[in-house]
Amino acid sequence: MGSAEHPYEEVERDLRGTAFARIRFEESTASTNDDAAALLGDPAYAGMTIVAEVQTRGAGRKGRSWIAQPGSSLLMTTIAPHEIPAAALWIVPFGIAICVRRALRANGVRSDLHWPNDLLAGGKKIAGILCVSRITGDRAWVGAGVGINVHRLPGAGDAIEPPPAFCDDFNPAITRGDLLREILLHYDIWSQMLEMPQRIARLWERMAHLPQRYRILRDGESEPINVTAVALSNNGGLVVQHDDGRRETIALADARALR
Repeated sequence: MGSAEHPYEEVERDLRGTAFARIRFEESTASTNDDAAALLGDPAYAGMTIVAEVQTRGAGRKGRSWIAQPGSSLLMTTIAPHEIPAAALWIVPFGIAICVRRALRANGVRSDLHWPNDLLAGGKKIAGILCVSRITGDRAWVGAGVGINVHRLPGAGDAIEPPPAFCDDFNPAITRGDLLREILLHYDIWSQMLEMPQRIARLWERMAHLPQRYRILRDGESEPINVTAVALSNNGGLVVQHDDGRRETIALADARALR
């Protein structure tokens, strides 16, 4: 790849002419999402991707930590190149998941989408998505944070339960640069679709193999429920069917899906 100062310079060169041709590399940062959030709304940073070797406060949903040993993961946040309707913000992580899944497959890693923001390989988590946004009126700027387990280094994943998957479990030759390049190329193809949330939702449902059995743990409860997930709702919730035939929508903010 490039120099030690910027290991993704070659990826930048390959992306010239796209809306995602700028990469800022950080050896260490608290969170690429925090870094991007401070830049949202400034057109000078539209389309820029921040990649970190180490995150000291990487975060997942509901305040959970993203734990990644240095050198093991691709840790990145990409600022969308244009505003989107604020009403369409809910679809962004689902569209990003589609792009990441296709990039993984292009690099020899088959994965499945798992509501609300994970990708699984062999039934184990291999990637997660967490977005940040800034809303002005009915328009929004958004940054898409992605963490992918790439290299199973000694000790990588030991502190995570359930144990994660790594890309090189499936393709030993994979590199973070190749994966980053493919993700950003897919972003360039798909970025205009963020204004078509229903089209993305239907595609996500197919790629998530719905209907599909899920174990859902509601906030404040100790026992999960077993249901059949059948669709995404219009705000990112999961429409589920209980075994007695009753349907309800599990809100994105009120529960998590167990593996």
